[in-house]
Amino acid sequence: MVGIESMGIYVPRYRLDRREIFESVGWISRNFLPGERAAANYDEDSITMAVNAAMKCECNDVDAVFFASVTMPYKERQNAEIIATALDLGSDISTADFTGSTKAVTTALINAANYVAAGKAKRILVCAADCRIGRPGSYLEIVSGDAAAAVVVGKEKLASINGYHCVSYDFADTWRIDKDDLAKSWEDRWIRDEGYKKFITEAISKLLEKENVSPSEIAKVAYPCLYPRDFPKIALSLGFSQEQIQDPLFTILGNTGNAHPLIMLAAILEKAERDDRIIIASYGSGSDAVMFTAKENFPFSESIRVRKKMPYKKYIAFRELLPVEKGMRGEEVAPTPVSVLWRNRREILALVGSRCRNCGTPQYPSQRVCVACQSQDLEPYRFADKKGKIFSFTEDYLAFSINPPAIYGIIEFEGGGRFWFDITDCEPGELKVGMPVRMSFRRRDFDPQRRVYNYFWKAVPEVRG
Repeated sequence: MVGIESMGIYVPRYRLDRREIFESVGWISRNFLPGERAAANYDEDSITMAVNAAMKCECNDVDAVFFASVTMPYKERQNAEIIATALDLGSDISTADFTGSTKAVTTALINAANYVAAGKAKRILVCAADCRIGRPGSYLEIVSGDAAAAVVVGKEKLASINGYHCVSYDFADTWRIDKDDLAKSWEDRWIRDEGYKKFITEAISKLLEKENVSPSEIAKVAYPCLYPRDFPKIALSLGFSQEQIQDPLFTILGNTGNAHPLIMLAAILEKAERDDRIIIASYGSGSDAVMFTAKENFPFSESIRVRKKMPYKKYIAFRELLPVEKGMRGEEVAPTPVSVLWRNRREILALVGSRCRNCGTPQYPSQRVCVACQSQDLEPYRFADKKGKIFSFTEDYLAFSINPPAIYGIIEFEGGGRFWFDITDCEPGELKVGMPVRMSFRRRDFDPQRRVYNYFWKAVPEVRG
């Protein structure tokens, strides 16, 4: 039976305290909600988070990459292919973007399962990520969270996919036209009563009917939380008990858009018993409900164990909602040489260097001649999945950074090789020589002249939670 082979969850290290949002813009927002929400760092977006989630999957031998998001950096350039290139998956695969609503992830998942079931593919990587930006003080800003999830659809190792039911409506609750950076929405009562509560109820009830399963036979049911007070009423109205309702993680992550259904599945699988039946529903332009059967546990808590507070003023500066003086050093970005990026795409996006077949010395960037033995017998060697440690570093208060100081240094990789990288997700005074790091795919900069987002890899300190 078709199912989930492997899974990866990526939650940014930083959190926004909802109380601080309310205290900062309380005269605008009357919606004080408890807890915190996940917040992407200044150099993260939906693509970078999706890559970092997929890095935790066993995805080296997939036939396709599907990417679901409503916050894709590119409208005309395939975002899924950037993910595939960063993962160094080669060119003999199929890629596709799924967008338009926050249920695009379940659409992608269902399509992947159907492809595999029909024998058109053996394994498909489905990635989902969102980094939604609401106006300061808006309900969207308060309830949203930034995160990513990835699953490999193939054999039923973690969970089997047993059935699904899709409900589709052109329901204008939240929308954004091609020229908008920020979303518009209708009133909350309309969204809650006519959309959210009705669509999820319809999708889950018809799935139960289609599969001839009663609510008592389901171990856990999960769906996004948009309105905390009304959240449990949906499941209770269908005959589920309070114990069967999965915690929506609203107070610790927020509603993470397309990533959320897979994140909730991961949270359930952490404690599920073998053969437990699970229903996961999405919401957006209708609802999809998917039924799974648990096979193995997944260590979800590892994904959220490390977190730091992000000040709200920093958050709105990072999202360019607050104008920031960049100074002379931050004004110019060199024009992007697109042809060079193409020729060196594996080196830049996948962090592929070279290794000598004769003496085993790895090098980055890729070389034609071994620096150690001068042999010309070299092979491609990927550094992105290698751990390393800080050989040396500096905190630069002169170079421009939206999050000063700019921190960078020499990283020494396990197995050999050193190179200079920016170091992110850390604060001044935290780093030490010898500190372990991992590589993280990040946004390097934005070229305003050619309208290009440039990506590269940065080092992230391994911090114990």
